[in-house]
Amino acid sequence: MDVQVADWLALTVRWLHVIFGVAWIGTSFYFNWLNNQIRPVEDGPTPERVDGELWSVHGGHFYQVVKYKVAPERLPRTLHWFKYEAYFTWVSGFVLLCLVYYLEPTAFLVDSTVLALHPHVAIAIGVGTLLVGWVVYHLLCKSPLGRHPVPFAIVGFALMTGVAYGLSEVFGSRAAYIHVGALIGTLMAWNVFFVIIPNQKIVVDAMSKGEEPPAHLGAAASQRSLHNNYFTLPLLFIMVSNHYPMTFGHAQSWAILAGLSLVGAGVRHWFNLRGKGQNNVWILPVAAASMIGLALVSAPERHEYEGEVTFAMVRDIVERRCVECHSAQPTSELYPVAPQGIMFDEPQQIVDRAARIHNQVVVNQTMPLSNLTGITDEERAIVGAWFTRGASAE
Repeated sequence: MDVQVADWLALTVRWLHVIFGVAWIGTSFYFNWLNNQIRPVEDGPTPERVDGELWSVHGGHFYQVVKYKVAPERLPRTLHWFKYEAYFTWVSGFVLLCLVYYLEPTAFLVDSTVLALHPHVAIAIGVGTLLVGWVVYHLLCKSPLGRHPVPFAIVGFALMTGVAYGLSEVFGSRAAYIHVGALIGTLMAWNVFFVIIPNQKIVVDAMSKGEEPPAHLGAAASQRSLHNNYFTLPLLFIMVSNHYPMTFGHAQSWAILAGLSLVGAGVRHWFNLRGKGQNNVWILPVAAASMIGLALVSAPERHEYEGEVTFAMVRDIVERRCVECHSAQPTSELYPVAPQGIMFDEPQQIVDRAARIHNQVVVNQTMPLSNLTGITDEERAIVGAWFTRGASAE
């Protein structure tokens, strides 16, 4: 596929993915907030089927929401379903995964410095992770363990951390993170498709026939909805993580991801408790301390190059390892124009971007992309020494 066409197609799909994702997660946040805010009926006795109510005001209008324990005695003429946001988010996300990682697997998916996988094998591992991950998760939910939220969460977190570690041993660092996110997104969307919506349809069909809806179906749907609630913040972090190479580019990137996921789930739990009227005083401080701790432990080790370093040496490295992409006229097949408009054709362009070059090439070692141009550790050390000694153009 022509690179220009592929880029515009990826942009369009990514835009749609963000739109659908905002709609889905926004709806999920609202309904979880709604469930946490439901209170007993204030005026008069609570009807037998009613679990509680909520009054709210928005945009100059008042709203009353009534929650039923299972279902009302009769269904209204119009019943709104919330499902297509989840479906379109997953479909657009999977298409984007194919466009970015599977269409050119040697660019983002396969990293020969990690493991020299055949592209087809790498793609099979990526897709297989989603399928096997869903089967394992689904069976765990239906097992006796699924009835015990805390042990289930511990086992689930351990398994997800294992997946992150395993992917970091076979894929490029960015691809490993994104595939963990794709797995979480798959669990969330397929929860909606295979469990939540089908169970709700059975309840509706039973009511249409004048039968009492089976309560256990609502419980199963509620379980998956709760899981989706705790998945959201870790998933949102992964969606933005590619902008922060100090996370995915770290030698123990899987551990950084596990730590940040715990922080996200903890913050989500604080909001859930707060919605129920429980004011927890330690979760947020611990989350903040954990972020600081992760920043400290992820600080890179510094190895100083002891030999003489000149700008001519640095420019030679940049021309051989970076200019293939970062040029006014890139020769790389991956980019018709320089990524993010960053070019190193002139000496001053290298000096002006010294801090960024140092961060990407030396500190996080995420550039060159998948090390396609074969930069060596010694060359990285030379660039690092040049920067720490003043980044002079002489």
